Amino acid sequence: MARESMRSKRERAVEVCRRMGELYPNAQPQLDFSNPFTTVVSVMLSAQTTDASVNRVTPELFRRWPDAASMAAASPEEVAEVIRSLGFWKSKSQHCVGIAQMIMADFGGEVPRTMEELTRLPGVGRKTANIVLNKSFGIVEGIAVDTHVYRIATRLGLTKAPTPLEAEQDLLKVLPQELWEDVNSQWILFGRQHCTSQRPKCEGCPLADLCPSEGKDVHVNGKGNGRGGQRGAAKTSR
Repeated sequence: MARESMRSKRERAVEVCRRMGELYPNAQPQLDFSNPFTTVVSVMLSAQTTDASVNRVTPELFRRWPDAASMAAASPEEVAEVIRSLGFWKSKSQHCVGIAQMIMADFGGEVPRTMEELTRLPGVGRKTANIVLNKSFGIVEGIAVDTHVYRIATRLGLTKAPTPLEAEQDLLKVLPQELWEDVNSQWILFGRQHCTSQRPKCEGCPLADLCPSEGKDVHVNGKGNGRGGQRGAAKTSR
């Protein structure tokens, strides 16, 4: 197969986004949050855990500690009792308190508004920071690449990157900035409904004609992650 030109890849990527927009014109995050502080904590908690699981614990979490000032005064052990049902709850409880304490000590009690400052917070990586900037402050600096976005981008041949972090840089090159904002929310829904990790629904897929891996097995990090319906993508850090 001839190597695809960058121009062709960009045109295909833009068409993918156009169709995603038609499929999910009102796509919204699945996590429940109401302000920058609850956003950063909720997204951090969702690493390697379903959004539904996070939504079950955050009402009580934010009832007890609704802001950085109150959570900064909590102990990780207290927080752990509330989020114990989540994966990696021990480290996440420490991150919750650490995030709150750093916000109070270093940022005057306000969630920071830059990528550099957000990624200083405990447990906060570039993906989480992208979501916080986008949803809380209307700042679109990049694309939040989670397991769904990573899997879809790989299957579509938009990246061959070995990690989600590197995959983001490939997506930023093929997509114009005005399309970055909706990628995460729309592609997550597509990944759950169509391009699933195992047994993706290729027949009748609205992107089938744009997908070079349609009907094939595509590997991510050495693991079957493709249309052959084998093992899913490597887990993505938040």
